[in-house]
Amino acid sequence: MSAAATGRPATGRPAAGGRSRRSFAGTKPVMDDVARLAGVSKQTVSRVLNEHPSVRPDTRARVLAAMNELGYRPSSSARSLASGRTRVLGVISFDASRHGPASILTAINLAAREAGYLISSIALPQSEASAVAQAVGRLAAEGADGVIAIAPQQDTDKALADIAPGIPLVILESHLGPDVPVVTSDSAAGAGLAVEHLLSLGHRTVHHIAGPRGWLAAEQRVRGWRRALEAAGAFVPEPLIGDWSASSGYTLGRRLASRPDATAVFASNDHMALGVLRALHEAGRRVPDDVSVIGYDDIPEAPYLLPPLTTVHNDFAETGRRAVDLLVQRLAGSGERGVRSVVPVELIVRGSTGPAPGRADG
Repeated sequence: MSAAATGRPATGRPAAGGRSRRSFAGTKPVMDDVARLAGVSKQTVSRVLNEHPSVRPDTRARVLAAMNELGYRPSSSARSLASGRTRVLGVISFDASRHGPASILTAINLAAREAGYLISSIALPQSEASAVAQAVGRLAAEGADGVIAIAPQQDTDKALADIAPGIPLVILESHLGPDVPVVTSDSAAGAGLAVEHLLSLGHRTVHHIAGPRGWLAAEQRVRGWRRALEAAGAFVPEPLIGDWSASSGYTLGRRLASRPDATAVFASNDHMALGVLRALHEAGRRVPDDVSVIGYDDIPEAPYLLPPLTTVHNDFAETGRRAVDLLVQRLAGSGERGVRSVVPVELIVRGSTGPAPGRADG
């Protein structure tokens, strides 16, 4: 008599050496159950989970079939125990409220997730060596497989240089030695593009509102700005030092607005350029008719300012992706230890730059 006729449920035939999925009603299968059903050792199941190349194809297929039949889903902790890794990447950042670090951190999170990792991040208010060491120690204690440090300041560099060599590390904006992978944008080249563009419009020189001292990107942009002016035989004015904020750009912009010879201004980031635009407007100096202004970073609001801001595009998303790729490669034992990955920049010309006064013909 059939099972349907008796009203009794049909029973599945357990595979040799183990139980079928039906045996687990109300229970969760574990790795031992998969090993028993597939007729292999627990270590072999572990190797299959971690895609170890030593497992024979037919054995791998049998283990995968057992997992499917039992409804086994390996937990992250099981994978960690099997591989000795947590699949967690640590991130240390500074001044994470600013556009650049925040954008890079977002990109790191997305790239890590695509690579199968979680992120544990620590934002530090300052770059003192003790704070950096504590952050690294905390991430290591939490079991982070490796660390990405968004290290924009020289003090951060010095602190990271003392990190134990056993911790896989990738640094952003750094000058550490040849054993540490580094991802950086070409800030000096970007500043050069800005200066060359303004000189090509007939401006005799370019005034510069720099970022704060001790910041690697700010110093590289000063270097690129100065080098481009010197290469053109142009006068090199003393740079004005800001703090990345629109407020500092406004204060320094007011000083430049009172100088009739200041017809071109390059600010080291877009927020300071925004302050310059406000200062020039209040002083009655038209942009770009009287003064041309260039920023740096290409913030999302740049095309919508009045006038739209000419700027140097900084690809923060690519920077974050490259950092994760380098760290994952290092964890896998591949990739060069001291590779320096330089993300290119691009000048985006908009309405805030134009011919120098009296040079409307370009």
